[in-house]
Amino acid sequence: MIFKAFFVFFDIALRRLAGLFLILWCAHAAAQNPPAPVVNARAWLLLDMTSGQVLASQNPGDRVEPASLTKLMTAYLAFSALKAKTITLEQTVPVSEKAWKAIGSRMFIEPRKPVTVAELLRGMIVQSGNDACVALAELISGSEEAFAAAMNREAQRLGMKNTSFRNSTGLPDPQHYTTAADLSVLAGAIIRDFPDFYGLYSMKEYTYNGIAQSNRNRLLWSDPNVDGMKTGFTEAAGYCLISSARRGPRRLLAVLLGAQSESARATESQKLLNFGFLNYDAVRLYEKDKSVAALEVWKGASREVNAGFDRDFYVSVPRGQADRVKATLLAQKPLIAPVAQRQNVGTVKVTIDGRDIATVPVQALEAVATAGVFGRAVDTVRLWFAKN
Repeated sequence: MIFKAFFVFFDIALRRLAGLFLILWCAHAAAQNPPAPVVNARAWLLLDMTSGQVLASQNPGDRVEPASLTKLMTAYLAFSALKAKTITLEQTVPVSEKAWKAIGSRMFIEPRKPVTVAELLRGMIVQSGNDACVALAELISGSEEAFAAAMNREAQRLGMKNTSFRNSTGLPDPQHYTTAADLSVLAGAIIRDFPDFYGLYSMKEYTYNGIAQSNRNRLLWSDPNVDGMKTGFTEAAGYCLISSARRGPRRLLAVLLGAQSESARATESQKLLNFGFLNYDAVRLYEKDKSVAALEVWKGASREVNAGFDRDFYVSVPRGQADRVKATLLAQKPLIAPVAQRQNVGTVKVTIDGRDIATVPVQALEAVATAGVFGRAVDTVRLWFAKN
């Protein structure tokens, strides 16, 4: 009887202990990021543009041939020229022999047939016309070679650190390369900087010179939330697709490189977008231009400055973990006047259960001028005592 009672007690204890371990394991698992899907591609990256966070990636820094994804940079420079008013949409563009004879995908422009910038943009974006790219490059920079140099300067300015362009089209060249991470920067910049032109990427078909061609981005037909962006293909690059989708306030951007087929790049890209929308929430922590905190200012006409953000500040968190988010403000100390409006005055560190999620700069919401001679002298003494 004694042994039987002992084994019954021991069995109950083991069950309770196992239950405790299960609870602890579930709590630990809940605090981790959801496992990324298996994606059949050479490299890929999923970016939540609402928060600026990368949700998942594979080989995002590997150098790859961008193929026609190159045309995103060609478009970015064309949009920049339109914004600067150095060219206009209605402007007629001469078609050179080089543009006319461009190999690969074409919109079929002709030397003796007038074509406008607006038509070339649609031919480049919807029809992926290499001839349109060359014509735009020559219009903006005088030659495709000079345009390629401008592409590289813009890439560096945007922070694309592992990218090198040699042409406007994406035709193969040993020194023409980029990465999934860099392409996410470029695609995001188009969406952010040129919202008025981004709508071109949602066009399903365009007709020029009596020839109708469909957009090769299949997701425009299969997913109503997808509104862009660009496909690419060469034998070396494989099938590539950058796709962007918006559901409610959230926008996701998927960069997929080196899929095995045209259908695979659409299927695998859809898998990434679905993963991001279903497994993550975007949580708004702070409103645009609302004070996060009042920070102490030294030697200023005002003793404090309100700190905040120039946009609604979101963080992406695994679904169901919003209540576990913690934000900590780390103020710049000492903060000495003058302080310019929108100057970085500290950082906000966001964590879940002690795990870093994001660290972003916080800005001064207003300017603080320098104090007079007496005020500066008093704060100089105060600072000396504070440091000692």
